[in-house]
Amino acid sequence: MSVKRNVLRVAATTVASGLLATGALALAGSASASTLTAGYSFTTLDNTHDVTFNQLLGINDEGTIAGYFGSGMPGHPNKGYVLLPPYGQHGYVNENFPGSAQTQVTGLNNRGVTVGFWVDAQGDNFGFVNVHGHFRQVDFPTGHPASPAVDQLLGVNDRGIAVGFYTDAQGTNHGYEYNINTGSYSTVTDPKDPGASLTVAGINDSGDVTGFYTAADGTTDGFLMLRYAHGRHCPFIQLAVPGASATTALGVNGSDEVVGTYTDGSGSSATMHGFTWTPQGGFTTVDDPHGVGATTINGVNDRGDLVGFYTDAAGNTDGFLAQP
Repeated sequence: MSVKRNVLRVAATTVASGLLATGALALAGSASASTLTAGYSFTTLDNTHDVTFNQLLGINDEGTIAGYFGSGMPGHPNKGYVLLPPYGQHGYVNENFPGSAQTQVTGLNNRGVTVGFWVDAQGDNFGFVNVHGHFRQVDFPTGHPASPAVDQLLGVNDRGIAVGFYTDAQGTNHGYEYNINTGSYSTVTDPKDPGASLTVAGINDSGDVTGFYTAADGTTDGFLMLRYAHGRHCPFIQLAVPGASATTALGVNGSDEVVGTYTDGSGSSATMHGFTWTPQGGFTTVDDPHGVGATTINGVNDRGDLVGFYTDAAGNTDGFLAQP
């Protein structure tokens, strides 16, 4: 059955003023003073095990945050964690896939499930789910993987459906869903261009998914794909910030509020800005006040709380929480 592709572009509204690094939560020593900007109260959160590099990647409705510290460079491996409110250093709980060289915890739900990916000594990436302390490796069953392998889970909903992507031998990303309850996989593609390089980064409890893809002309845009009856995904809503050179959608909540980052300009003059998008209001730019032009929003919960990371004046990558 063919699926009609509906495309929606909307104007951006600016109220203030990354993508995942291979290798995100934080509290610069201890939690920094909150800053109220653009309708949000911002708090920097850096794990003291490495205050130079933290990324916050997901937040559930109880306020528990998924992330990691460590840049992934030699001597600074990614180390995953969850951060429990009330967000002191004591609230960081280490979470690393057994035997891994590096781990990122990228998403979590309200039922004690986290997802992410781990890296072995050879640099291969593997997805994982962690259900109440029980880890399971997850890899899409492809016969033509990239070398080194790239397979990452990036989000999970309360129904136990995780989303992510794998990279094939040609360097093309393929989005997919993984059902934790049944162990089954299904692909997610752009119905207009099924061969496009596409990553699924977030999923809500209705099964609506968000992510980003690269079009034939090399442009990267975000998308929101709604799930209708009988499990079909339709329509495919294109998310492109007007005037941006790239738009990357990274998270979605139960109200179909999408968050992510967009790039303004190119080359050495390019800047990155966080955004939120709603079906009713379109795009809104949201930058951490300490990282204007260097902000990524990676996760959003049903209360509208945002998490992400920014680059500060000293060149450090800091995690942040923004609360409306």
